[in-house]
Formats: sequence, structure tokens, C-alpha cells
Amino acid sequence: MTDPPAGSAQRPRLLTDVAVLERMVADLAARFAGIFSEQTIYRYVFESYTALRRTATVTTHLTALTRRFATDRLTALAHSEGVLVSGVPEVLFVCVHNAGRSQMAAALLDHHAQGRVHVRSAGSTPADEINPAVREVMSEIGLDLSKEFPKPLTDDVVRAADVVISMGWGDACPVYPGKRYLDWELTDPAGRSAAEIRPIRDDIDRRVRALLAELTASAPAEGATS
Repeated sequence: MTDPPAGSAQRPRLLTDVAVLERMVADLAARFAGIFSEQTIYRYVFESYTALRRTATVTTHLTALTRRFATDRLTALAHSEGVLVSGVPEVLFVCVHNAGRSQMAAALLDHHAQGRVHVRSAGSTPADEINPAVREVMSEIGLDLSKEFPKPLTDDVVRAADVVISMGWGDACPVYPGKRYLDWELTDPAGRSAAEIRPIRDDIDRRVRALLAELTASAPAEGATS
């Protein structure tokens, strides 16, 4: 196994993590055989590990989250390069911390779409964890965010998206031709109580339902939830 290209990613501190990640590379190399080289997969796995390692609260399940993050990034890369075709619109929600608004929007759209749209979310400066009050108000409507985690914004997921939605985000998102960019001005739930976040959640839900109606206007409406 060769090391990742210089400067592309740091090697893990724990030798046990190195062994797990190298097995992960082998598994993903088989999954993406004929699409990406093992060197590319190695770089994505170790880059993803390094990015998530900066978030202290995910260290317990860091390698498991690395697999999810790296797999999603590789899938996005394959989609953007035209190697894989999802057959449904790709939507990316972006906010600063990926701990509140973008997580709620992604969960709500995924719930209502029931497979008719593929959804991702990310943050320019990911938080350590999803806002507990956000998890609470989402659980009230039957959506469990306990297994979700803040993810860094990467170029591959932007390139894979058909629609990129920023949410009161001051930073500039990479702009590529052929994509639809929207900005939803929403109150930041950070530091707010569950009672204060519920109206934000409901506002996002209305926007998400309207977006879904636009994206699936020509598709059958079967399976839509109320």
C-alpha cells in the first residue's frame, strides 16, 4: 500500500486506525473497481479521516464515519464525472456548521422525496456535533438525526449537485455552470431553545416541500407523504 500523495492527507495517529483504513481502501477499491484507481481511493479515505478527526466528538466512531464520508464523496465524484448516473435530482444543502439548518433541510427533503431526490448536506466550518435542540425538534416529527454528523464542504459534492442551497451562509460556495444556486435566508438555530427552533424547522419544511414539487413536477407523485 502506498502513502497518499504528499500534502493530500495526514496519516492517522493510531496504528489500529491505519489498519482499519487500509482495509477500508481495499473494500472501496473493489466497490469502485473500473471507476477509480486504488491511489485515488486511498487519498479520499485518508483525506476524509483527517477532515473528520478535527471534530473531537466523533473520535469514538471515527473510522465508521470515515467510511460513510469517503464513500459518499467517491460516489459524488463518480456522478460528477458521468461514470455513475443516479437518475434523480441531486440536492446539496450548505450552511456554516452543518449542525442545524442544513441538517434539518436534508432530513426533511429525504423524508418527503422517498428516493425521488438524492440529498447531501455540508458545512464550511463543521461543528463538533449536531445541535441537540435540533435533534430534539426533528425527533418530535419522527426524524432521527442521532446517526448524522457535521461534514466538511468538499468540491466533489458541489460538482455532483444539480441544486445547491445555501442557508444564510456568508461564505462563497464554488460556482459551476449548469447548476441551480439558491439562498434561503433562515434564522440560525445555534444557541436557541427547542421552542425557538420549531418555527425554523417548519419554515424549512415548507420550503423543502415547494422545492420537491418543482424538482418532481414531471415525475409520478406516488409515494409522496403528507
